[in-house]
Amino acid sequence: MNRGKYILVTICRLLVAATFILSGFVKAVDPLGTQYKLQDYATALHIGQVVPDWLTLIASLGLSAIEFTLGVLLLFAIHRRLCSRLAFLFMVVMTLITVWIAFWEPVKDCGCFGDAIPMTGKESLLKNVVLLAATYVLAHWPLQMTRFISKSNQWIVENYTILFILAVSLWCLYYLPLFDFRPYNIGADIKAGMEMPEGVQPPQYATTFILEKDGERKEFTIDDYPDSTWTFIDSRTELVSEGYEPPIHDFSIEDRESGEDITEEVLSHPSYTFLLISPNLAYASDTNFGEIDQLYEYAQEHGYPFYCLTASSDAAIARWRDLTGAEYPFCLTDETTLKTIIRSNPGLLLLKGSVIVNKWSHNRLPEIEASLISQPLEQSPIGTLSPDGAAHKIVALLLWFVLPLLLLTLADRTWAWTRWLKRKKKPLTTTNNKKSDK
Repeated sequence: MNRGKYILVTICRLLVAATFILSGFVKAVDPLGTQYKLQDYATALHIGQVVPDWLTLIASLGLSAIEFTLGVLLLFAIHRRLCSRLAFLFMVVMTLITVWIAFWEPVKDCGCFGDAIPMTGKESLLKNVVLLAATYVLAHWPLQMTRFISKSNQWIVENYTILFILAVSLWCLYYLPLFDFRPYNIGADIKAGMEMPEGVQPPQYATTFILEKDGERKEFTIDDYPDSTWTFIDSRTELVSEGYEPPIHDFSIEDRESGEDITEEVLSHPSYTFLLISPNLAYASDTNFGEIDQLYEYAQEHGYPFYCLTASSDAAIARWRDLTGAEYPFCLTDETTLKTIIRSNPGLLLLKGSVIVNKWSHNRLPEIEASLISQPLEQSPIGTLSPDGAAHKIVALLLWFVLPLLLLTLADRTWAWTRWLKRKKKPLTTTNNKKSDK
């Protein structure tokens, strides 16, 4: 029975630890994405206007750090009683939240694994029920978890893990996410991402219009829409039947001056195009506007189109122009789309045709050195397609986090084994000495 209990606890421990580590890490590498999801939850609870952005950002950093750290501590069996109980309580709360999501659908995607593994509410609920059962097993038999490291060295793992995950979050917040799981990653073709494969059915939606006439309100569909004597009040769109939805389905660019859709014109340009992305210029950082203006001048000299895509009001655009002296044209794009494209406000996108060649945070804009001013992008390093290099980043993370903990564990186990050998030899030596005395 004890062996079966030990095997069950070990399986639960590895399952919970792996899930917490993965979930915490994908949130940590995209802190703004996690913040946006928390804001969606706040909006669903009708407290979006009350909860400040700084609070949701701190909650984003804290949530990823708690999940990742709990996962590592469970893996190493550090503070077994405390961590197993905390994990169980955490899963109780998460399970209740996913019950709400699964049956009332306040948000489309639960955000458990960020954009890395999208999950519906029901899928997330099933996952959390399994994890809840696993954490209950751990909380019931915490001492069945075998330690990987001695008590005297546990503090090293704890502090290193917390510092590491916070450093990763802050790095990705200041620059850009280390791993981009969204459809607008470097190397992605926007036009290809918008295409519908042959033979597939798109999702079907039905829009209901609420109109009023002579104090009477009625609902109409597009087929029986009445004449202009009715006053529009509201509308709602509902999904009738699910179908294939392309990865990029909400990307459009509207010229702010003429009101024309110039999406096709921008994506069909044969050369390079700079897109300055700002979901809301009222909250955009203006600390590097000089570099942005320099890049705009560079684009002008070489004939590259340069647009600022924003969802901002006319007043916010006018204010930005007054602050920065911006002369580049402004275009309108959906705010959620812009937040999905790049996790920076503002951020810079470089296209070649419809392919994303590069992305930069406003904290790390490309430097147009004097020696490069006369060179076109075809001959410049910044115009070269620079894939994310996921393999290189994974190796770097292994070297920075996994390798140190692995070496610490090996050193600790070697030290513990050496102490065990000394204790084993000591009684034998004492016995031999007594025999020699006789």
